[in-house]
Amino acid sequence: MNRYVIIVAGGRGLRMGGSLPKQFIPLEGKPVLMHTLETFHRWDATARIVLVLPADQQSYWAMLCREIGCRVPHTVATGGETRFHSVRNGLQAVRALPGFSENEALVAVHDGVRPFVAPAVIESCFGEAERTGAAIPVLPLIESLREKLDDGSSRPVDRSRFVSVQTPQVFRATLLRDAYDQPYTPLFTDDASVIEAAGHPVALVDGNRENIKLTTPADLEMARAILGEELGKDS
Repeated sequence: MNRYVIIVAGGRGLRMGGSLPKQFIPLEGKPVLMHTLETFHRWDATARIVLVLPADQQSYWAMLCREIGCRVPHTVATGGETRFHSVRNGLQAVRALPGFSENEALVAVHDGVRPFVAPAVIESCFGEAERTGAAIPVLPLIESLREKLDDGSSRPVDRSRFVSVQTPQVFRATLLRDAYDQPYTPLFTDDASVIEAAGHPVALVDGNRENIKLTTPADLEMARAILGEELGKDS
């Protein structure tokens, strides 16, 4: 099946403590977002990429691509009011690409500030989605969990029953289309929740620990360490 990737980047960087949106923060001379695009291009150079950006960030991104030299072919779509609306806009852009065939397409949705997803994880998600229709990468929890109760107390819960969720989340295009025809609700926390609300189950595949979502300054320091280690392996 043909492979498509929607990369959603709409963050404002508030938790990073600066005015520069987090997807544009430089790592080794390139913005985080450019590293993310390159990760998918290295995985499969034939996959078609749609990048969803707020309208007021698109000219800045175009300038970065000109000055730094983004070699990853991609189409830019305009973000919406929420992540749900941004993904829906990205899906519309995917469906408008030349040669797109809904019955022969798998579509991944990925966070623009997750530049370290492993190629094997991407491949596993696409493979499982081709078999079952919907797949997401997850990790087992390593810390203890407690549930906060209404009376202010708390109680321990069995962490083996829970996993943390990552992206890319990959779906058959027909499923994603039907799911995003639903009205928006704040209960949609990711694409899997949208798919499940439409009545389709979601399969789980193993993620990778390095696939962190860069949200805080501590995440950025970790990203620099990961990238430094990767560059060391290549030298």
